[in-house]
Amino acid sequence: MTGPTTAPLGRRPAALPADVPVIDVDVHTVAPTIETLFPWLDTHWQEVARVTQFRGPTDTAYPPGAETSIAPEHRERHSVAETLQDIRDHVLDPWGTERAILNCTYSADAVKNPDAALALSRAVNSWVREEWLAHDERLRGSIVVPSLDPHESARVIDEFGDDPRFVQVLLPVRAFAPYGNRIWLPVMDAAARHDLAIGLHFGGTPGHPTTSVGWPSTYVEEYVDMASAFQAQLMSLVAEGVFDRLPALRVMCLESGFGWMPSFLWRFDRLWRGLRREIPWTRLPPSAYVREHVCLSMQPFDVPSTPQAFERIVDQIGSESMLCFATDYPHWQADSAEQALPPLSDGEQFRAIMAGNARSLYGTRLGG
Repeated sequence: MTGPTTAPLGRRPAALPADVPVIDVDVHTVAPTIETLFPWLDTHWQEVARVTQFRGPTDTAYPPGAETSIAPEHRERHSVAETLQDIRDHVLDPWGTERAILNCTYSADAVKNPDAALALSRAVNSWVREEWLAHDERLRGSIVVPSLDPHESARVIDEFGDDPRFVQVLLPVRAFAPYGNRIWLPVMDAAARHDLAIGLHFGGTPGHPTTSVGWPSTYVEEYVDMASAFQAQLMSLVAEGVFDRLPALRVMCLESGFGWMPSFLWRFDRLWRGLRREIPWTRLPPSAYVREHVCLSMQPFDVPSTPQAFERIVDQIGSESMLCFATDYPHWQADSAEQALPPLSDGEQFRAIMAGNARSLYGTRLGG
């Protein structure tokens, strides 16, 4: 590949060969107002929104003023992911994207009225299906669920899961209980029943402190510590035997970073050897379950970008098949388009990360 430039993530880098297919596993859209969802909300909830001046959930992992929320060239607007044309202009067309997975991180878990959370989740999914997926065959969607209620979440999955344009169930990585806990079995069973992946996404508003030791004083503390939530969720899924119970279940970690994975797998495997009698259903070392069932998006790119350092991290993870290309548009972590590419000299590994690994994880729902 050629030397780096400073092209923003919304532009295809010159270093990406034209014949390499691109599957982008993390592109964001935003429902700009509660009125956007009115066509899919019944008159009761429309009236509630008007009378109470409810503007939709505002507790989000991407506050409008934060550096991470939007690339600097677009900051004159609150969001550049509100229309299909935005996505076409900044992601699909410039990158020559074959498929892009649309993740609307609508914070339904921030809505504590369970009936409202259910109605809003259904409305968001209908909006994504009818206003986005129906108008561009390159797009695939993620099912938003009212995750404070696992049984209602399973009903929403059953309602939208037969549509092949949805590829995963979107769950915030911070939750009121670890996802391996048996209370989540209705969600995991529903995802497996419809052959959907589980997409664990950065963020979540369950009401708990955002770190394991309490509330931080700054956003940067919350942001950096989110990696520990991904580790906790993967530990829970393995230790509680979810992958043994549902051997076809796949998990995508979105905006998790991946630099923490080698030390996490080493520590989990080593301590499992001494404590495995507590969880005898785990037939394999934890790292084997993670490598078989889990993928990670490459944005944010949280490891050194030199080829030697990147290849060392991949070798320590134990498999390049766990990494998937993502622009994370319009979010921004100071990365350029070139930094979104895997710095690999091996052409086969490069193509796998750019498209092949996502195709393996999501299967026939990606089409093509």
